[in-house]
Amino acid sequence: MPITYTSNEQVEVYRFSLPVAIAVPLVAIFLQAFIPLRFHFFSSIDLPLLVVIFFALARRSPVTGLLTGAAIGLIQDSLTHQPIGVYGIAKTVVGYGASSLGVKLDVENAGSRFLVTLFFFGLHEVLYFSVARELLGLTLQWSWLHELGSALANAFLAVLLFAVLDRFKQRT
Repeated sequence: MPITYTSNEQVEVYRFSLPVAIAVPLVAIFLQAFIPLRFHFFSSIDLPLLVVIFFALARRSPVTGLLTGAAIGLIQDSLTHQPIGVYGIAKTVVGYGASSLGVKLDVENAGSRFLVTLFFFGLHEVLYFSVARELLGLTLQWSWLHELGSALANAFLAVLLFAVLDRFKQRT
């Protein structure tokens, strides 16, 4: 699982067709909103976050990454009973960070994708918890064991999901 530094000349930047760029996040948000109602174990998976990370790593543009994260986060917020903006803030930071990191590291192999997703899932959860609890005064409980299990499950799913989504990449 080598994570190697790449120069700007070696970085491949990808784009996506408009239908893919719209449909993939909407499907992820739809699945995230409705599958946990039937299958409670699925509530530990954050598909919209995985989509934000994938698009940010592939596009490698910090501005595009933060806009993608903000849009997906705000749409996800609109489907919850939480205040609007909590997911938006967390996913904006993750989108920016993942796209900035994607420029510096080789994120095309499974090992680096696993580690990057593990890190950004943890960052997302800390940001979400901090904003919701400290700024909004919501009562949330933190469980290290649950968060670690969720991070590992999301990172494993990300490796599989990213391999499927790689088929939609178009070189610029």
